[in-house]
Amino acid sequence: MSEGTFPDHTLESAPPAARRSMEAMVRNLGYLPAPAGRLATSPALLNGFLKLSGLFEATTLEPLAREVVILTMATRNRCHVCVAMHTAKLTALGADADLIAALRTQEPLAQERLEAIRSFTLDVLASAGAVGTSRIREFIAAGYTAQNALEVVLGIGAYTTSTLANRMVEAPLDEQLEPFAWTEPERVAS
Repeated sequence: MSEGTFPDHTLESAPPAARRSMEAMVRNLGYLPAPAGRLATSPALLNGFLKLSGLFEATTLEPLAREVVILTMATRNRCHVCVAMHTAKLTALGADADLIAALRTQEPLAQERLEAIRSFTLDVLASAGAVGTSRIREFIAAGYTAQNALEVVLGIGAYTTSTLANRMVEAPLDEQLEPFAWTEPERVAS
């Protein structure tokens, strides 16, 4: 990538259409995340992601299940910033360390209900949504609803946007997230 293609925008240098969202981030987090500064290069992308992620946060899925979807997407798409950010969020939610470790290494989860949403997310991705009636019934039998199945799709959409954009702009990891830094596990050649 050529130097400066995705500048580190500040509230002052960002395109005007991105500033309101950036100001809200500063109010909510106490700082402007470095990835947001780069994503502000496209106000439509930054604002769109924030709206989508806000809608996902308002779904009927409980917070832990939402974070399982997000971290499943983040590790699958190898977004180190997203993995660190959502590891921090899971930690703040009081999630079990074994759960967080399994999500970060893309391993099956010990909690059956959370494993059901993790594997359902991967199946939706692998089948481009065509999971079939029997797979949806299995998901519902694990304690979810048809509404939850569609909410997983919303989470996939929101975090596809985030993970791909963060990788494209080579988003740096903020100092606040360094304790949650992630290095992609080695992949075994097939």
